[in-house]
Amino acid sequence: MTPSQAYQTALIAIAGFLLTAVFHAGAIAQANPPQGVRNIVMVHGAWADGSSWSKVIPLLQAKGLHVVAVQNPLTSLADDVAATKRAIALQDGPVLLVGHSYGGAVITEAGNDPKVVGLVYVAAFAPSDGQSVASVAKPFPQPPLFSEVRAGAEGFLTVTPKGVAEDFAQDLPGSEKQILTATQGSTAAAVFKATITIAAWKTKPSWSVIASHDRAVPPELERAEAAAMNATSITVPSSHLVMLSHPKEVADLIEQAAAKAGSQWPGNKMQSNLKSE
Repeated sequence: MTPSQAYQTALIAIAGFLLTAVFHAGAIAQANPPQGVRNIVMVHGAWADGSSWSKVIPLLQAKGLHVVAVQNPLTSLADDVAATKRAIALQDGPVLLVGHSYGGAVITEAGNDPKVVGLVYVAAFAPSDGQSVASVAKPFPQPPLFSEVRAGAEGFLTVTPKGVAEDFAQDLPGSEKQILTATQGSTAAAVFKATITIAAWKTKPSWSVIASHDRAVPPELERAEAAAMNATSITVPSSHLVMLSHPKEVADLIEQAAAKAGSQWPGNKMQSNLKSE
């Protein structure tokens, strides 16, 4: 082999090595891209249960997200926070918390768990430190739903069929309204007066769905809370049960929040830094 042939052979070998290295590095990056949050824990509100999320869950699962709906006992804020934290503890990795209505107060407290990296409020209350659902709502006009709330035994409250049909779920079909009336969970009146210790939204990114036709939580309050939290928000022309009447819009925002909150999770930042090195 002449010196010229040897030189050409060496160049070909080096080029092959470099191509292999680039391909290998690309394959590693593709196999281990920075991941968004995969675990979504959903918290229902008063007079409801986990089936509140029945239309949103399959949409999120179709995107490859792992979804768990908490079944709150609705006996006290502390009990509901404890139920939510048990669900968080079972998740493998970071968690995005989603709360509807009174469930917003639950995620505001439970969201201080170190696994939680983001919060999504769906037509929800978002009290600050030392506030309750009742106190944060006090400056706003009483919504129509509360004239249809009835006190029962041992301090628990229920909503009349009229309240469900006209003020809770007015944009849902009659058959769904009947099911909601039959399955509603009696809710302890005390949950609305229980105060938040530390509001998780002060230190964690938040998103908000504002229901502009809400007759259970004043839309003005939802907008004010979104501004206070500096939340990324959308407004949907919906009743209070926006996740049942407009599930796609709600699911889309949750998916966006999961991707964004996941990119900010320290584990993903560390992984990205390692790759850049």
